[in-house]
Amino acid sequence: MRYVTMVLVCALLIIPAQALGQSKVGQAGAQFLDIGVSARAVGMAEAFTAISDDATAIHYNVAGLAQIDDREVVFTHIEYLVDINYEFAALAWPSYRFGGTFGIAVYALDAGDMLQTTYENPVGFVDPITGEAATFGAQEHALAVSYARSLTDHFSIGATWKLIDELYAEKRATGWACDVGTTYDTGYRGIKMSMVISNFGPEMKFINDEYPLPINFKFAASANVLEGLNHRGTLGFEGSHPSDNYEQYTAGFEYSYDEHYAFRIGHKFGKDAAAGFAIGGGARFAISDYSLAVDYGYHEYGALEDTHLFTVGFKF
Repeated sequence: MRYVTMVLVCALLIIPAQALGQSKVGQAGAQFLDIGVSARAVGMAEAFTAISDDATAIHYNVAGLAQIDDREVVFTHIEYLVDINYEFAALAWPSYRFGGTFGIAVYALDAGDMLQTTYENPVGFVDPITGEAATFGAQEHALAVSYARSLTDHFSIGATWKLIDELYAEKRATGWACDVGTTYDTGYRGIKMSMVISNFGPEMKFINDEYPLPINFKFAASANVLEGLNHRGTLGFEGSHPSDNYEQYTAGFEYSYDEHYAFRIGHKFGKDAAAGFAIGGGARFAISDYSLAVDYGYHEYGALEDTHLFTVGFKF
């Protein structure tokens, strides 16, 4: 088992090293795959990789699915930049028969209608048939299927396969990608360490042009800096090296009272314009034998519009 673990860890280190050697800032496509999909995580500036313990682990660190004991469904609505709407839904269910946890998730981004322009009409033109301003739409979708399991009492691993589809006007590009995540739980004060490589796959092709996916390698750690009868304070740190951008560093904190009410805060550091302050909160309610969670997250984007996320989760 130690040998298997070491091989998996080495693979996670070698693969991103090869991918990052081809880094080109701002040159990757399918950027919607990098958008945060959990209000809880965004409230911590997404310093969530080592903490991932709900259905959104499909996105952040698939190995976290191994921590889930009950079936769980999550829905997220994101009010993204320039009136872009982004929806995410995920389902996770433990399977004692297969000794692990399965997950499935759907991503859907809609940029709405945009003016159709040409060199002769850079601000748009009127459709000669309808007499209205000509527009086109842009949508991006992905379907993710995941599986995770614990290899030992402390070490878990998971993998996700994604089918990606991008539609611009009447042209589309399709492709696939994989995520691999690991988590080592020390069993002491919530100290965990995780490594993740995400969106690793072949280039996609739009009409005649090929472009790479936004591959990202992350190393993260978390610890409970506060533990009490009704109080818990979890601190998360994360460093990431995306293939199409500068390195980023993130720190976030989650305070939970009685595991029912939570306050979160965090900050992203780096040269990326998306780096900024984040804050959020949430509440969890018991309904008979079930559990309902409602979370809100806010992320500051500097000169760009700020982002608001709303997530609803249900355990059954």
